[in-house]
Amino acid sequence: MSAVMTRPGRLAAAGQWMQRHGGLIRGIQWVVVAVYAFLILVPAVMPLPDDTSHLWNNLTLAAQFVFWGIWWPFVLLSMVMLGRVWCGVLCPEGALAEFASKYGRGRAIPRWMRWGGWPFVAFGITTIYGQMVSVYQYPKAVLLVLGGSTFAAMIIGLLYGREKRVWCKYLCPVNGVFSLLARLAPFHYKVDEDAWRRSYKNGEHGHRVIPINCAPLVPLRNMKGASDCHMCGRCSGHRDAIALTWRAPSSEVVQLGDKQANPWDTALILYGLLGIAIGAFHWTASRWFIDLKMFFATWLVDHDITWPLDTNAPWFLFTHYPEQNDVFSWLDGTMVIGYILATALVYGTALLVLLMGATAMLGRFSTVRLHHLTQGLIPIAGAGVFLGLSATTLSLLRAEHMSLWWASDLRIAILAIANLWSAWLAWLVTRRYSERFVQRGLAMLWFAAALAVVDSAWWLMFWGWASK
Repeated sequence: MSAVMTRPGRLAAAGQWMQRHGGLIRGIQWVVVAVYAFLILVPAVMPLPDDTSHLWNNLTLAAQFVFWGIWWPFVLLSMVMLGRVWCGVLCPEGALAEFASKYGRGRAIPRWMRWGGWPFVAFGITTIYGQMVSVYQYPKAVLLVLGGSTFAAMIIGLLYGREKRVWCKYLCPVNGVFSLLARLAPFHYKVDEDAWRRSYKNGEHGHRVIPINCAPLVPLRNMKGASDCHMCGRCSGHRDAIALTWRAPSSEVVQLGDKQANPWDTALILYGLLGIAIGAFHWTASRWFIDLKMFFATWLVDHDITWPLDTNAPWFLFTHYPEQNDVFSWLDGTMVIGYILATALVYGTALLVLLMGATAMLGRFSTVRLHHLTQGLIPIAGAGVFLGLSATTLSLLRAEHMSLWWASDLRIAILAIANLWSAWLAWLVTRRYSERFVQRGLAMLWFAAALAVVDSAWWLMFWGWASK
């Protein structure tokens, strides 16, 4: 029997507790499902808040604060601190997908669904569409985007798999983001391969091995790292070979990054988290967006083309709330889409070129090395999305006349920590490919330039445009 299983530490014991109390965890999931359903359904049928409404007396504002001010920013933070515990213990969408799958048709997962590009494509489409309908501001948009995603998860559950989270594994819009951030977590469920092999002869605790259901479809025997594991605890102690274990937060990116490297992860980091997401956060504050919109509007009027200025688009296509004086014209909506895509193209391509330069400094160019080095940007990418979402938190608090003198300093601190973390990861990755200090140093100059490009985006949003 493995030593880690015979003398479990506190962390391994916590994993064992989760395994023994699976029923309690499932009960917690259903409580979260109930809260989630209440927060997306009830505000959608209530009147929109007026100027006298506050967080403490208006359910719509309270739900907005819970979803976008607390829920999503701290779900992202939890991925870095706890791994994908949110997915396995709290996520209402995952729980409903697995529940539906229990009573579904159990079809084989089709080949098209297993395409590796879905995490990037789903993230991009959901992010852009959310901006088209102003998902951060309006409850009907929340019901459409979040509720629609949950409904789709249940349909996939009814059609494919048996007691599995097929949606979570392949189609969830944030699965790829969670997978990247969980690579930074300080612990994971570690598989003792020797103990696993011994279990074929010795069994589990001296008895026949009891099969377990890994809902997120992780091949347990070959499980490495925390990127795919939902941390639900069901496999803890399985075959006397799996235990919750501490690890260095850099270990998965540095040691497994070359094996996990693939172009879709690189696309998600560079063109998704550091491109599309930045554009989605930028456009509402961007002076350039306003100038471009005025230029195109003037050009259209001068050429007697007025239909793009009409505001008759339905609310589920572009934002349309006349009672709030918030209506998108066809030009507005097209500009939002174009601005986000252009931002993604500019930032993503600039970062890709700089990382290619860093890769070239380490020897003969290798795409595996490029994809591996790109993973060094995960901390700054995650921090950026956290800061972008928390801007909603701060705007809601500012509307309640709360003092936010600390916000700027906190943003600087978060960016500083993320920059140092990313640089440290990149330095460790370069050591995998070269022992020469000069080569590694030159590679880091290129990587530092990439960090500066990312920082420029947040400087513009929080300080550059705000000061004009």
